[in-house]
Amino acid sequence: MSFLAIDIGNTRLKWALYAAEARPGTAPLQHGAVFLENIDRLADEDWLQLPAPQRVLGSNVAGDAVRRRVEEQMEHWDLTPRWVVPSVEAAGIRNGYDHPTRLGADRWIAVIGARAQARLRGFDGPVLTVMVGTAVTVDALSSDNQFLGGLILPGHGIMLRALEGGTAGLRVPTGEVRDFPTNTSDALTTGGSFAITGAIERMHRLLTRREGREPLVLMTGGAGWKVAPALEIRHELVEGLIFDGLLALSAGQQP
Repeated sequence: MSFLAIDIGNTRLKWALYAAEARPGTAPLQHGAVFLENIDRLADEDWLQLPAPQRVLGSNVAGDAVRRRVEEQMEHWDLTPRWVVPSVEAAGIRNGYDHPTRLGADRWIAVIGARAQARLRGFDGPVLTVMVGTAVTVDALSSDNQFLGGLILPGHGIMLRALEGGTAGLRVPTGEVRDFPTNTSDALTTGGSFAITGAIERMHRLLTRREGREPLVLMTGGAGWKVAPALEIRHELVEGLIFDGLLALSAGQQP
């Protein structure tokens, strides 16, 4: 028996197949990723030889039209996938959002996955969950498992496109992160990196002040490696944090 976890983001769909009894931190049996424009080929390509899972649980932030396209690729398995909708409480985490169901599913699942990862490390304090992709999110979890809220800001690509669209003459190659940039390429890259790391570090200070101890900082997402070198607080890069959250939800695991 197996379990299929699906993470539909703004740019790509990522999937991972696990043994039915898998828990957070478990390595997948198989995994893959496709850009959203290619999801209509999943049944004929990535999933053609995939053993039919018994259960499917997914995160989707790309909208109903994309979700329906993905479900069409599962019709040969004759099963109905479940999609996570944030709730007031799940997997032992209490949702402090003003309107819990309006919280992005990926943020909710990642926070649950981060708490599960904290448990694997024997850490019972606050956790700061950072996802770096098309957008960047920075979410705070208290020591007593209350989701406190968090930030959403543009990722590197969106920042650069905004500057290119609104400022003449800034269509330049990507540069390097420098302490004191002396060319436009480095100035743009450094500005984006410092904007993101500054937001993370400020949330770190706020959560430390509230909880009286430093949080565990877990960073995930396809562009995390770009941000990590400029981040001046202790942190860990964790691949597949949303998958850990989906595993925790599937297992009904209590953080």
